Amino acid sequence: MKTLDQPREGDYSAFFSTYLTLVSGNNYEEQIQNQVESLVNLFQQKDAEWAERPYAKGKWTPKEVLGHVTDTERIMTFRALCFARGEQATLPGFDQDPYVLNARFGNVPIERLLEDFQAQRKALLTMMRIMPEESMDFVGHANGNPITPRALFWIIPGHFTHHMNILKERY
Repeated sequence: MKTLDQPREGDYSAFFSTYLTLVSGNNYEEQIQNQVESLVNLFQQKDAEWAERPYAKGKWTPKEVLGHVTDTERIMTFRALCFARGEQATLPGFDQDPYVLNARFGNVPIERLLEDFQAQRKALLTMMRIMPEESMDFVGHANGNPITPRALFWIIPGHFTHHMNILKERY
């Protein structure tokens, strides 16, 4: 299993602190794989209608939450790749709401969304396994803020945990 030390304060903007407080330890691969299992188990325990219903008017459905998590992980993984390879250009931010709206996740079978999430996680792990350790601390800029690949990698399971908690508590 690949271990990865947590990022240091200053490796990311304060906005991401919320997500980073939700992860601990340094066994990165184990956390990533455990999250895949817990998400699949959650969706398998629920009926098909559960995945289609938001918990309140104007909120996302569980399918949309899953799609959002996968999209965000792709963006964070891309940013980590760019900065680990020495990219100097500032990468743009993204507005999650139009992403979810334009993706039309409600029209996609839950099995496909789960498969897509699992494929993204596999791609994340295979990329991370071949990335040189020293490149984890290269500093890049995204959405106007400095951030390292190490921080981006750890934001992924923290962001997942944030949304998983919401799925369990509110849906």
